[in-house]
Amino acid sequence: MCGIAGIFHPDPSVTVDIHHLQSMTRAFDYRGPDDEGFFVENNIGLGQRRLSIIDLTGGKQPMCNEDGSIWVVFNGEIFNYLELMDYLKSKGHHFSSRSDTEVLVHLYEEYGENFATHLNGQFAIALWDKRKRTLILVRDRVGICPLYYTRSKDRVFLFGSEIKSIFCHPAVHPELDFTGLEQVFTLWVPVPPRTVFKGITELKPGHLLKVTAETEQISCYWKLSFPHRDQYDQKPLEYYKKQLQELLYDAVRLRLRSDVTVAAYLSGGLDSSVVSALVKKYHNRDLITFSVSFNDSAFDERNFQNAMVEFLKTDHRNVEVNYQNIGEEYSEVIWHCETPLIRTAPAPLFALSRLVYDNHIKVVLTGEGADEFFGGYNIFKENRIRRFWAKFPSSRFRPALLSRIYPYIGVDKDNRFWQNFFKRQLTDTANPFYSHLIRWFNTSRIKRFFAQKYRSAFNMQNIYEELVAFADPQIVNWDPLCQAQYLEITLFMSGYLLSSQGDRMMMAHSVEGRFPFLDHRIIEFASSIPPQFKLNLLNEKYLLKKAFTELIPPEVLNRSKQPYRAPISQCFSEKTNNLSSMVLSDDALECSGLFDIDSVRLLRQKANSSAAGLSEVDEMAVAGIVSTQLLYHHFIAELVPSLGSDKIRLSNETGTAKGPIINTLTNRSLSIPVKSSDQG
Repeated sequence: MCGIAGIFHPDPSVTVDIHHLQSMTRAFDYRGPDDEGFFVENNIGLGQRRLSIIDLTGGKQPMCNEDGSIWVVFNGEIFNYLELMDYLKSKGHHFSSRSDTEVLVHLYEEYGENFATHLNGQFAIALWDKRKRTLILVRDRVGICPLYYTRSKDRVFLFGSEIKSIFCHPAVHPELDFTGLEQVFTLWVPVPPRTVFKGITELKPGHLLKVTAETEQISCYWKLSFPHRDQYDQKPLEYYKKQLQELLYDAVRLRLRSDVTVAAYLSGGLDSSVVSALVKKYHNRDLITFSVSFNDSAFDERNFQNAMVEFLKTDHRNVEVNYQNIGEEYSEVIWHCETPLIRTAPAPLFALSRLVYDNHIKVVLTGEGADEFFGGYNIFKENRIRRFWAKFPSSRFRPALLSRIYPYIGVDKDNRFWQNFFKRQLTDTANPFYSHLIRWFNTSRIKRFFAQKYRSAFNMQNIYEELVAFADPQIVNWDPLCQAQYLEITLFMSGYLLSSQGDRMMMAHSVEGRFPFLDHRIIEFASSIPPQFKLNLLNEKYLLKKAFTELIPPEVLNRSKQPYRAPISQCFSEKTNNLSSMVLSDDALECSGLFDIDSVRLLRQKANSSAAGLSEVDEMAVAGIVSTQLLYHHFIAELVPSLGSDKIRLSNETGTAKGPIINTLTNRSLSIPVKSSDQG
């Protein structure tokens, strides 16, 4: 994958300043360390940083058609590019390279704005149609590749693979969007297309944006959908097994297309194990695998990782992380994520992608998407149990079923915990968001740490209304499992899993992730599967297990579901490092003005003195407050070097816009100024 950026000035007599464009692309030079390229013609400018994977010498961008009337830059991969190239040649198109980039130019010539429907891939595309004086932005179906845009006050249209690149243009100044911030502290992510920065918009997955000098027109070319709850094709299990085997085999085959080595992540779970097994056993490939482990046994999965390594005989490399590693990496993690986090889980993956980079690997296959589309998460089981309980709310035994999926919580004599916590809104089963109401309520409790002026402005009803406007109106007709899947996929997977844990952590070290389970053919197939073949009673990923039993050793196939997690409060303890003492100090909190100083001080004391550990809510609060403070000091505070014209000077001097900011803001050298009395 790569990074792209662009400038479109409304005045055709104005020529785009290439220095601004260079500054924007160099803000994410780690996304494309192999090459850079620019196209500037009057009021339009396109820029790209390249990570060379396909056609290493001939795939330079920007790329145009024969007469220079269509130009394109793009981030990602088109996995069916060879088939598309053959088809386009049969239609009379001529190619000068073997790259998937050139396919996009000719596919647009052939199909116009409908070209994206023919793509099997992960992509964020910017295409300039000179004849129509129109810029077209397109994002892949589920949001693997990021893309953001804005209009400045003087109507300049700007876009980039990362938000920080847009901030490098002198017409844009970072400002927090407090509605987006509240949504993160409730839903874990902003409701698309909102971000946590005012005026910065995410291009939603499966959407196309057509931009002229003065207007933007957005359209949806693909959306996730499920059948009506009563309209499933009730075919036998064997039919679905065969279909899944064929589709996943082909999805892996396409994602092995590369002119560089393709490796794989091996987490020890079912999903990455299936992908690695398909590569090793059916594609006759030697396979390098990578994994992350923890020195804290509560989070460690190396026994299962080692079982798969031994079973598949892969060439395996591992990185072990500890509390100190996670705390030390967290500042840079937030710089790359560009959003607050209520988890530390991206930090170990940041270390993992660095291991991949250090081993000179550019591409890894992973198992993301299987949990979402095949019913793997505990929240799906929780949803089913609560609905069963709701039919007989006075039952003392039905809520005890929750201990099967959350055994670490424990069961008291009278089931009071289950009654008090999981019974909230128990009978509101007609609500299409029912599955996630408890999670959102629990997360929203950490908003009490915000300063009073923000707490009084926060409004859960506004969040709910924005969710209703975002969701597919047909959600009310879907099976309850599909309703829960929809929320996980369109909010959590796209906005967090594929972004903060995926693209941002991989591309920070110039590594491309490829996701066979997110092939759109598999997504559409999985959406058509009857719910009982995804979650069979409380047996998660039932079809996936049945389809690939012979490829996976029993100890991995039959293991209990262990969600990927990482420690939080231990990583920011003053015994571990001094990051929290700096970003959560009274001076730092006063400087940002975001949080209630007394409340945060008590939380710090609790975290540093509690031998038994913090509650789940307090753990989320620690991560959320630390990450928000870091975000503020990375992008808003005056101690950060200017992200306007000074940023261009920095990038010209250092070759990277990241260096000076990260050096200023690492936990080892972070210096937070005392907020003076005249600051607002």
